[in-house]
Amino acid sequence: TAIMVGTGLGAEHGIIIRDAEALELAGKINAVVLYKTGTITKGEPAVTDIVALSGINENDVLALAGSLDQFSTHPIANAIVAKAKSDNLELREPKNAKVIPGRGMEGDLEVSGKTEHLYIGNAVLFEERGIPTSAFAATLERLEGEGKTALFLGGSKILGMIAVADTLKESAVEAVKRMRDAGLEVWMITGDNDRTAKAIADKVGIKNVMARVLPADKAAKIKMLQGEGKRVAMVGDGINDAPALTQADVGIAIGTGTDIAIESGDITLVAGDPLGVYKAIKLSRSTLRNIRQNLFWAYIYNVILIPVA
Repeated sequence: TAIMVGTGLGAEHGIIIRDAEALELAGKINAVVLYKTGTITKGEPAVTDIVALSGINENDVLALAGSLDQFSTHPIANAIVAKAKSDNLELREPKNAKVIPGRGMEGDLEVSGKTEHLYIGNAVLFEERGIPTSAFAATLERLEGEGKTALFLGGSKILGMIAVADTLKESAVEAVKRMRDAGLEVWMITGDNDRTAKAIADKVGIKNVMARVLPADKAAKIKMLQGEGKRVAMVGDGINDAPALTQADVGIAIGTGTDIAIESGDITLVAGDPLGVYKAIKLSRSTLRNIRQNLFWAYIYNVILIPVA
């Protein structure tokens, strides 16, 4: 009866609990891992800065970046393409376009009358390709210190930089505070670099950060925390989060995210509100406490009344 009431109360608050086991396990969680995009932030990034270098203007930088990113489904790439289209810039079709997971995009485009193999992505991508970015370290540090994701555009040399920022969900700060007050260890996991990740984590009050995590490595990070004896809840909304949601003791899917993430989760937050994570764990703890109370009183009742009977 307690489980039926608990799941019913959860549904009333937009918390869909898959089964009784999920409800029970959620109350035993002591660590919560939040994926940044779509969980802490709205997952609706927008272009904030365009820096033109190497003799081309800002529109050229945005047009080239948008031309490459139109073949990516990543939210940051979508933001760059949307900005280019809103500025009525012509997007060309690159040859040999290819997604580089966790890094960016590459492809062949014409620049200043000749075809170049270009990349749009993070600093790690350019370091791996042997294209130096050290000359722009001050600009990169400034943008990342503001909590923005900074991307480089270039081929044989750096042509420009584009900064993209996402906005925090209104209840993110309150949700993190309540989870910490409830004795939960809160982590943020993201593919962003350390500086950007720390800037965002500081805004919401998260001290434990896992940055530069590639999509394929999220489940391994959850397993690492479990190896330290923690009972872990993973909260995410994307296709790349599905393995981590399955690996976690309790997977909590954001209902506004992808179908595969929702299918992989034990609990779904219909509205995507991060406060729902705290409410789900609190509900589970209350349900378990109620079950223990029921068992206690049933035991006392029987101990007293069986001899009488």
